[in-house]
Amino acid sequence: MSLRDRLVRDIRESGPITVADYVTRCLHDPQDGYYATRPKLGAGGDFITAPLISQMFGELIGLWAVETWHRLGAPDRFHVIEVGPGDGTLMSDALRAAHADPAFIQATDLVLIEPSAPLRDAQARMLANGDVEPRWVRSLEGFEPDSPVILIANEVLDCLPARQYVRTDDGWAERRVGVSDDGELVFGHARIVDRFVKPEFELVPGQVFEVAGQQAVFGEVCGRLVGEHGGAALLIDYGRDRPEAGDTLQALVRHEKVDPLSRPGEADVTMWADFPMVLNAALKIGADVTGCRGQGDFLRALGIETRATRLAEARPDAAPVIGRQLERLTAADQMGQLFKAACVFSPRTLEVPGFEA
Repeated sequence: MSLRDRLVRDIRESGPITVADYVTRCLHDPQDGYYATRPKLGAGGDFITAPLISQMFGELIGLWAVETWHRLGAPDRFHVIEVGPGDGTLMSDALRAAHADPAFIQATDLVLIEPSAPLRDAQARMLANGDVEPRWVRSLEGFEPDSPVILIANEVLDCLPARQYVRTDDGWAERRVGVSDDGELVFGHARIVDRFVKPEFELVPGQVFEVAGQQAVFGEVCGRLVGEHGGAALLIDYGRDRPEAGDTLQALVRHEKVDPLSRPGEADVTMWADFPMVLNAALKIGADVTGCRGQGDFLRALGIETRATRLAEARPDAAPVIGRQLERLTAADQMGQLFKAACVFSPRTLEVPGFEA
């Protein structure tokens, strides 16, 4: 029985499910979930991430980690944690750049947070034969550090879905996934049974307001880690940097948007990162936070333009490709503005690289 058929059966038996529960089933169902069974990254897959566009991205993240480690006092033992490492490309590039400081490499305990078995296998292949041997943990909540942490989460928040609430003529309703009379998955509205924090701004009937509770929990966990053990958590994702209305649910197959209900388990289903919710949750737990910067500004602050120039000088034949990669990562009309960077860090003890005033 396919995931779609099981969803139809379960909804008919128990009633419509929240959008967040639907996305979680699509991504992580043990039998047929997208990440659990068939993630397809890269140009030939369903979606592409910044590390797969250019080595410059991972290299700069590696140098960011080295500088952060120094600003933490260069502890002789600390954890580098990557949440959702994809196929391992980002960490492979980051460690290559970090070899500029052998003491950093020697002090590193590399922890990869990855629930997907196929992706764990890909990460193991990518990081084989390196100087730093990784170890895997299935969830961030299950990891107990014993030293400072430098955490990296690139395109992780968008996999932590939100519940959706709709302003109607009669008040508020929750958007849910149900089943039509002819057996199709459909969106509908349901009476709200759980309390939710209403937006402070006005919405007109038909507008959607998303509450990213799972993302808030992630912010709390990051805040607790750096607050109790010291360190910094770098978050990069596409999403909003201020509270606003909008339905951001989308599904991708071979880089093309498809109906999110049409191919459960076969498409990459995501929702925007809600940076205000994540950062506020970390603040409430006692951590400190930066504001959001566009990915382009953040990478420029780390020196991506200088790195691109040096790569082009070393490989003149590749200069046009390097230029296109730079533009893809930093241009305002590509990834430079839609993608944001923010950091959660140990309170009052750190000036985070890339976010200085």
